[in-house]
Amino acid sequence: MYKRSTPKQPLLNNTLKLFMLAMVLANIAANMYGILLPLYLKDLGASVMQVGLFFTLSRIIPLALQILGGWVSDTLGRLRSIAMGSIAGVLAYIGLILAPTWQWVLVSEGLGAMTRSLVGPSFGAFIAEQSSEENRARVYGITETIFMLTIVLGPPLGGWLAGAYGFTFMLLCSGSLYTIATMIRIGMARFAAQGKEAKPEKLSMVSLRTNLRGVAALVLAGGVVTWILITDGVRDIAFSMSFTLMPLYLQDIGGLTIIQIGLLESVFGIFNMITTIPAGWLADKKGERVTIVLGFLLDSTALMVLLQVDSFIGYAFAWALFGLGVGLMSPAYQSLISKAVPEKLRGTAFGFLHSSLGLFSLPAPAIGAQLWERFSPRFPFSLTAIVALLTTIPAWLKFKLSDNDKLGNP
Repeated sequence: MYKRSTPKQPLLNNTLKLFMLAMVLANIAANMYGILLPLYLKDLGASVMQVGLFFTLSRIIPLALQILGGWVSDTLGRLRSIAMGSIAGVLAYIGLILAPTWQWVLVSEGLGAMTRSLVGPSFGAFIAEQSSEENRARVYGITETIFMLTIVLGPPLGGWLAGAYGFTFMLLCSGSLYTIATMIRIGMARFAAQGKEAKPEKLSMVSLRTNLRGVAALVLAGGVVTWILITDGVRDIAFSMSFTLMPLYLQDIGGLTIIQIGLLESVFGIFNMITTIPAGWLADKKGERVTIVLGFLLDSTALMVLLQVDSFIGYAFAWALFGLGVGLMSPAYQSLISKAVPEKLRGTAFGFLHSSLGLFSLPAPAIGAQLWERFSPRFPFSLTAIVALLTTIPAWLKFKLSDNDKLGNP
């Protein structure tokens, strides 16, 4: 007798599909203004040096909050944490819209830091819990592809609205979209509170210390988590040094308009979308380090192209390479971290890694602005290209899971 075959389960279940819908709405909103924020600060009277100072100061608040946000996620539940962060995000939009000067935008950034700290660590951890280890990179690849819709749609929409109607109107539209996403997230959290997240643990110093000790043991063990922290720390310093000034470079040196700058982000998003699903498949089949190293190489190449071109088409080609590079890396990174960290520590681990990277790169935007002023606008980007190339070496040698890493044990 033939056995009845079990229907193949979809990679994304219904809960994850609704989760991704809210994510798309929230991040279309965020990407409508994110790439244009340096130009908004300039419109409010900030100089190049002050833009660099702004991004340096705005990174101080998230350093501790990322770890706390991850701990809240591990303790209270992923969806509860995301809902709480989204409410703070709505308040951050109010601050952005009402800010009379660039200094006041820092107030909204404080609330935005709360949002990213509560949502960010929960995002990757929730997806890991909704997938099996055998297909995890593919699930991350699909969710990253969906995420890239926000980069394809958000920046050109924001650029068009800001160029045609002004920054305030654009921010009102962005905030409205984000509010809709927040309502969906609150509904999901309330539903989860009747099921899987019905009995959350209590927030206590004891549980915080326990989680921090567990993550610290992984970081100090010399395994994959250690090398991810080291390699990404170096890369984050280099990229923060230059990319916070990228819109100013494109406008002042490249001669691009606000709408063209928004279109570049769409080019990035399209090529990223093309890459993430096959990248997830390749990572599941050949190992995460293969796609990560290929992504590093493409990032370095993209920066070299950026420094040589002087037209929109040339910059679009560079952004296409960036999209391919990040598309290769992102699913593999998420999968690698989720496999190396126990489920009960994933939120704290994601938060710790983000906080540590932020600490490393804290002065980088201000340093990049100094290099821009003292040497040339191209100098910070040249340093970033060199770093992107050199980090392929430790990634290839060290981004391989040992038996202890696979068990999540140091």
